[in-house]
Amino acid sequence: MSTVPGRRRTAVDGAPLGARRRDRRGRGLRGPLVPSTLPAYRSRAERFDEHVLSAVERLERRWARQLEGAEFAVEDVPPSHPAPWEHGGVPLGRYFPTDAGMPARIVVYRRPVETRAIDEADLADLVRDVLVEQVAHMLSRAPEDVDPGYRG
Repeated sequence: MSTVPGRRRTAVDGAPLGARRRDRRGRGLRGPLVPSTLPAYRSRAERFDEHVLSAVERLERRWARQLEGAEFAVEDVPPSHPAPWEHGGVPLGRYFPTDAGMPARIVVYRRPVETRAIDEADLADLVRDVLVEQVAHMLSRAPEDVDPGYRG
């Protein structure tokens, strides 16, 4: 393709090629709707993940050696088919023992836990309790032995 000397190559709308079109309709540059300093900046899923991380850190301070190699995960909802040992309602978390080269895993299900929480503080407590129950199952101990602050 050849160009005419003295003329810039332009796109179909007349803007120079390679130019960024951020302010197409004169409304100003776009930015985040909520400043990063406000709690609404993070999504519910991100806040939930932070609750899980802080609860895992708390448990690892006391049970670091026993939890070494274990994986912790968050999923939105549990699978539609319950595990053979589960009876009753929707599980809030699950422990998957070491199997075929896979490390032990503890999964917390975000949506069922959020549904049962009244507010953000209750959510943090509920996440901690679910993790304590699953770690207790993994270690074959009572939840009160795993975390004295367990409220059941």
